[in-house]
Amino acid sequence: MLTTALRLYGKNDLRLEQFELPEIKDDEILASVITDSICFSTWKEVNQGADHKKVPNDIATNPIIVGHEFSGNIVQVGKAWQHKFKVGSKYIIQANLQLPSLACPGYSFPYIGGESTYVVIPKEVLMQDCLLAYNGDSYFEASMIEPLSCVIGAFNANYHLVEGTYNHKMGIKEGGNLIILGGMGPMGMLAIDLALHGPIKPKRLIVTGRSDERVEYCKKHYPAENGVDVFYVNVSDVDDHKHYLMDLVNNEGYDDIFIFVPDKELVNLSSNILATDGCVNFFAGPQDSKFEASINFYDIHYAFTHYVGTSGGNTQDMREGIALIEDKKIQVNKIITHVLGLDSAAYVTINQPQIAGGKKLIYSQKRLPLIDLGKLLSEPAPDTFQQQLKEILVKSGGLWSKEAENYILDHAPNI
Repeated sequence: MLTTALRLYGKNDLRLEQFELPEIKDDEILASVITDSICFSTWKEVNQGADHKKVPNDIATNPIIVGHEFSGNIVQVGKAWQHKFKVGSKYIIQANLQLPSLACPGYSFPYIGGESTYVVIPKEVLMQDCLLAYNGDSYFEASMIEPLSCVIGAFNANYHLVEGTYNHKMGIKEGGNLIILGGMGPMGMLAIDLALHGPIKPKRLIVTGRSDERVEYCKKHYPAENGVDVFYVNVSDVDDHKHYLMDLVNNEGYDDIFIFVPDKELVNLSSNILATDGCVNFFAGPQDSKFEASINFYDIHYAFTHYVGTSGGNTQDMREGIALIEDKKIQVNKIITHVLGLDSAAYVTINQPQIAGGKKLIYSQKRLPLIDLGKLLSEPAPDTFQQQLKEILVKSGGLWSKEAENYILDHAPNI
């Protein structure tokens, strides 16, 4: 089977190439890739090359395929897995295999990654139960389940003491004060959605950012509901962050704090606004292995505050994400701001920090320029193809949709 894939050879050395995949073994599966969502972690991977802890040292001669938020259809099943997987069914991958080697799809393997047309799913994925069935309506929603699972994992990793004991009750505090620092990017918005529609809900949700435009976007798409009071704060306009944020919760402090930007000042701020038995989750992944920040150890001793960190989700988190998507409780189309084809993926992956907006969604079988959905809606379309896409977007209030996806799959040229 011929595949076209974006392969990493070294730091910022991505090459779109066509090559023959090997015949699958009895313990492998051949699959198509329909969509892949570009993760900021992939930018870090590409930026670091072989220095990245999940990337093999020999990629200069044995390149790997990038991309780990992908979905598609099963094409061929090896004999060892025909009892469990069927040709034609949709799938998603839990990329965090949790192997001792740290190997992961999109980081470590030569024949599997989301920025490709076809992949060989290796035995490592299958043995770890990380190939999951998906029965949702669209492929783009499936590509958002991996990032959603990371947020679910973070919410599940927080904990609080059972009163009068040293036992831990896992998860965010029900009816508590929850704040997401730097939470107006795509991952932060998934966290907002989960706080509003997940199984455990806070009493108050506060989200900070540094853009009036993002504040207004979040207010529009994530209003207060389900008994949760919501406050969006542009901290660029605030002189004293600590006192302002404490005033929003009547000086009760915050039971759960999620840090979505690797910033030392945010770590220090979180330490100073924690409630008794409060939990800080350092969600953001810094590139600097020496990243350090000051926290209040007096409160750790006397106020029982605690700190956790999560990197990715696990298979159970993924299953929870699948249920939330299939049951229409979480609307991941709110975080998609750009679509593109595989031919544009190298440029967008490398330049992701300079491209504003939310999630960039690749249609891996297609040739398509980067399309900014907001710009398309506000400006004249450059051609008939994009004009028809624009008309579809208008019908869905400017949000990506299954109809828009079907239009891309039916009318965009193949790579």
